Amino acid sequence: MGAAAKPRELETRWEVEATPDEVFSILEDATALPRWWPAMYLEVTEVDAGGADGVGRVLSYVTKAWLPHTVRWSARVTSFQRPATLEFESFGDLEGRGSWTLEAAGSTCVVTHRWSVRAETVTSSVLRPLLDASHEWAMARGLESLKLELRRRRAETSDERAKVPAPPPPTPRSAMPLLLGAVGVVSAVAGAAVLWRRRPHEF
Repeated sequence: MGAAAKPRELETRWEVEATPDEVFSILEDATALPRWWPAMYLEVTEVDAGGADGVGRVLSYVTKAWLPHTVRWSARVTSFQRPATLEFESFGDLEGRGSWTLEAAGSTCVVTHRWSVRAETVTSSVLRPLLDASHEWAMARGLESLKLELRRRRAETSDERAKVPAPPPPTPRSAMPLLLGAVGVVSAVAGAAVLWRRRPHEF
């Protein structure tokens, strides 16, 4: 059996014109994620409502990012402190621990997402840069989508709400040429790096 993949230490920072209460109310409404962040969240199902304090809630996810493959995983809320912190442990295709932290900064809210995670279906270190790039793409779409959702929730009339653009859609699930091409590029770069290290250097 091969060695377990090392965790990927992912961190994303957003800043939006909003209060922590506004952003927290959106993030905690997990089953609405496929509606306002469809580029990443395809399906979200509540498995266990957890306690009255929000801890113990379990959700099941089907997600994807820039790459065409989907992953199935679940998360259990381990800490719930409105409107500052939401922590979770994930299991399934994605195993690890993560958090959302919200802080007020003047008229803006700084949102920090951290996730120490292993992709159980991928162990090759060659693919890690590709997976990281795919995650960064999804989080960038998440920021776009969050700003649009804030506009939608603030709309005072149905006409105003209808004028808010739709969020960025997911990439096609069948984009295999995209995946193969990307893997080819990563493999070529990795191979070139190996050859460069082996050749005698001239100074």
